[in-house]
Amino acid sequence: MAVDRRNFIKITGLAALGGAAGKEAMDALAQSEAKFSPMDNALHGKRWAMAVDLKKCKKDNGCKDCIHACHSVHNVPDFGNPKDEIKWIWREPYEKAFPDQENEFVPDDLLHASAPLLCNHCDNPPCVRVCPTQATWKRQDGIVMMDWHRCIGCRYCIAACPYGSRSFNWRDPRGADAEGKPYIKEQNPAFPTRMKGVVEKCTFCDERLAKGLKPACVEGCKQAALVFGDLDDPESEVRKLLRENFSIRRKPGLGTQPEVYYIV
Repeated sequence: MAVDRRNFIKITGLAALGGAAGKEAMDALAQSEAKFSPMDNALHGKRWAMAVDLKKCKKDNGCKDCIHACHSVHNVPDFGNPKDEIKWIWREPYEKAFPDQENEFVPDDLLHASAPLLCNHCDNPPCVRVCPTQATWKRQDGIVMMDWHRCIGCRYCIAACPYGSRSFNWRDPRGADAEGKPYIKEQNPAFPTRMKGVVEKCTFCDERLAKGLKPACVEGCKQAALVFGDLDDPESEVRKLLRENFSIRRKPGLGTQPEVYYIV
């Protein structure tokens, strides 16, 4: 019986849960995976991070420019209902985004605003530890990556992520609704589409960094509220912002060490 590549990964991935032989097979397969090849002008960093200035973001509260920029570049489908929603970056009310913040003196306009949320690219990512096929892993520069060809849809990573940063394709993103309208309104041919049964999330635009470009959400923000850079570079803009402003992170008590900071 023929076994396609994804089913092979599923079999060996499940084997990896129970023995070293399966894990060795997955390690070998992981090393053979193709990635976006960096160009001569690629951006390099040792510890990529993002700072979100909520004081700038609230000036245009409800703005979705960063979401539109990200989702259009990455062929994120719109299924037209919250139950099946796929999100790489989205907005949540401040109190829901930061439920453990106990400062009662946060300005009201900030307290009642919303914040853009995305994968935190944790320094200690629980999603990586639970993936049986290594479909998600952490690069040396800190970016928590995904390989959709290796994802078997077990959704362990969704259960492990405490930030709700991962979405599962319950429906086929490449399909269309009952009226024939495609779920991906305008497909970007330079970026792969996913398939039903696969998890996806933000990757800090690794494919753009390889071309010397900043993440799409950063370039799409008219308020310049999103700043991306290398925390290990003391002269970087993101490091300067965090040095000069008070910032918070989501659910710091969990020990995941998020690399997305919110300036309040």
